[in-house]
Amino acid sequence: MGRVAAPYSGPGRIVSFLTAVPCLSCKQQQRRRRHHQSAAVDRGRRRMSEQGKSGASTPASGTPAPGSDTYKGWLFKWTNYIKGYQRRWFVLSNGLLSYYRTQAEMAHTCRGTINLATAHIDTEDACNIVLSSGGRTYHLKASTEVERQRWVTALELAKAKAIRMMNDQSDDSADEEPTSQSDHSEIQGTLKTLASKLDDLSTCNDLIAKHGAALQRSLSELETLRVPLEGGEKIKAVNERATLFRITSNAMINACRDFLDLAESHSRRWQRVLQHEREQRTHLEETIEQLAKQHNSLERAWREAPTHAVNTPDTPTTDTGVSERPRKEEASDEDEDTEYFDAMEDSPAFITVTATDPSQHRRSQSNLSGASGGQEDNCSVSSNDFSGRELQPRRKRRTQIPEKPNYSLNLWSIMKNCIGKELSKIPMPVNFNEPLSMLQRLTEDLEYYELLDKAARCDNSLEQMCLVAAFSVSSYSTTVHRTAKPFNPLLGETYELDRLEEFGYRSLCEQVSHHPPAAAHHVMSQRGWTLWQEITIASKFRGKYLSIMPLGAIHLQFHASGNHYVWRKVTSTVHNIIVGKLWIDQSGDIDIVNHRTKETCQLKFSPYSYFSREVPRKVTGVVMDSESQAHYILSGTWDDKMESAKIVQSSRGSSSSEGKQKTVYQTLTPKLLWKKYPLPENAENMYHFSSLALTLNEEEEGVCLTDSRLRPDQRLMEAGRWDEANAEKQRLEEKQRAKRRRREAEASEAIDEGRDFEGYRPLWFHQRTDEMTGENIFVYKGGYWEAKDRQDWNMCPVIF
Repeated sequence: MGRVAAPYSGPGRIVSFLTAVPCLSCKQQQRRRRHHQSAAVDRGRRRMSEQGKSGASTPASGTPAPGSDTYKGWLFKWTNYIKGYQRRWFVLSNGLLSYYRTQAEMAHTCRGTINLATAHIDTEDACNIVLSSGGRTYHLKASTEVERQRWVTALELAKAKAIRMMNDQSDDSADEEPTSQSDHSEIQGTLKTLASKLDDLSTCNDLIAKHGAALQRSLSELETLRVPLEGGEKIKAVNERATLFRITSNAMINACRDFLDLAESHSRRWQRVLQHEREQRTHLEETIEQLAKQHNSLERAWREAPTHAVNTPDTPTTDTGVSERPRKEEASDEDEDTEYFDAMEDSPAFITVTATDPSQHRRSQSNLSGASGGQEDNCSVSSNDFSGRELQPRRKRRTQIPEKPNYSLNLWSIMKNCIGKELSKIPMPVNFNEPLSMLQRLTEDLEYYELLDKAARCDNSLEQMCLVAAFSVSSYSTTVHRTAKPFNPLLGETYELDRLEEFGYRSLCEQVSHHPPAAAHHVMSQRGWTLWQEITIASKFRGKYLSIMPLGAIHLQFHASGNHYVWRKVTSTVHNIIVGKLWIDQSGDIDIVNHRTKETCQLKFSPYSYFSREVPRKVTGVVMDSESQAHYILSGTWDDKMESAKIVQSSRGSSSSEGKQKTVYQTLTPKLLWKKYPLPENAENMYHFSSLALTLNEEEEGVCLTDSRLRPDQRLMEAGRWDEANAEKQRLEEKQRAKRRRREAEASEAIDEGRDFEGYRPLWFHQRTDEMTGENIFVYKGGYWEAKDRQDWNMCPVIF
């Protein structure tokens, strides 16, 4: 009987073991619940003491809990008195509060960071939060009081955690007890939990070893008994499984012990290293920001120094060789647009320094526009010969037009239904127009044709490239005050500008497509050059601004050398469409390529920024040969002038804020390439037209029947009869729509009958594949000037 009772002592022990293990687990769960409840009570007390009557709110679904390691969301940040509060994306992580303009900027650009360990958190009213640390203050505003409460809670918890981390890192001993038993940091809590779990596992290990040994003994005794063969095999299998269970349990316990040892030995050291790196990063960011401000201050002091070479007192020269205007004072450090990251975003990739030449100090200021400082000039005329008109016109052109009437109009009532639509498809009253068509505006590119006349006489292709680049910039000088919209040309409308006897060139434009609107332009000069282009205007109204994107390439070929230049226009933006004074800006890059020599010029139009330290409307460029070696630096503004400076030496300079190493070019004294003509007297009351623009709509005898000068609505607007012009404009547009519907019906009928249908074909241009760009463009096919000589316009459609 004693032998029979023995085996049951083992299972009895197993039962006691199985009941003991859940008790240990329950004990840990109860201990963990008490810990969380105590922590929640402490957080609630701190929250109530800090915020008084504000009260806590439960986070909305999908919002990270304020107690988590990372908290993200949108807040409004005070920038300045002009922009007020701006919406920014804030990220709270590891005791640091950082903000970005958008969520996409998190990958590359941080706009600012504040360390909560030393920050003071204050609440002004129901939705405002004020953070201040080390002289930096953030004024933040949440969308609701509940959202403000969540952020305050998250900031307070992050601040407390950051302070505890700073206190913990001062102790290098891995066995040191925390400074306060009630103040458990995250790491201390984790280590204590691991240690407690290890004790439980050790107890379980002892029980498993004890009861497992007893189980094996009992099973061994059962094996010695005389039992059926099948029962013995089952007992043997159970014995093997019990042995395997004990081995696995021992391995698990040993692995847990090793993990805890590693965690205890390394966790404190890792935490200290991480906190040290964060402090070093914050310190470096602040140092770099201070150095950048000091650098800019030194640059301004150097530019404004009276001893600067060849400078007049009122026009200091920048390090890029551009004479610049006095600039405004630096904005406040708390204005995000003046931070180091934004200030250097659009800086050029090179720096120029004017070479010192003793003879320069003896030259007068007027000599700067000529070939000076040993700079070669292989053109047959000096560079400042075109500062006045080369030839006086043989016929007297008009110098004024009727003044613009002062009619009031509710802009928003018209614009609110136009957001997101193509501008050419919006019926606009003439109140937004100027009395010129887009074809005439395109012809205005020839305002400074003398640059191309001079370039045609250049033997040096690099100097010729400089003049071509100046010509490409000069076409924007007439747009600085021209915020009105030109008339959309009717399909088949043309415009000629015949200045052959006066200035040696003839220009012809034709509207070759209506949707999308496209115009073809051809200019032939007797002075050695031909220019042609096809421009398609893509424009979008975005509520606050209007973007105008000219699509298409401009071709320029010089007859003597065969040099063929190609470039494209930049984007024009009209700001303050709804509220404020309208103003226009040009931004983007122009890449000019000489396809014969493979020489290039890269021009950069810097977008205007109120807080930028750069010259407004700045343009910079580099002229390079086919081997990408720079020879000339171009600088200036698209509304005033352009200069070129010959490079005599180049070297690699210091790295920029983006980590890119800048090239330092040492140049000769810059010479003037182009200077804008002053506007005519009373231009502000004549749509800010230039001298050329005033003559574009002047009546001419013998022009084509489709010429823009004969367009009735445009002529009525110029005369100040805007009500009649609006009625006439609506009639012409409806007439054009009827013609388009008729062509579409004819095309549909031809398809149904299986016939070929030939769509609209321009009269003076035909479509060809361009050899340089591979694009299909409309080029002049000839015949217009011959028809004008014969006064034979029978082939012209009646569009007016």
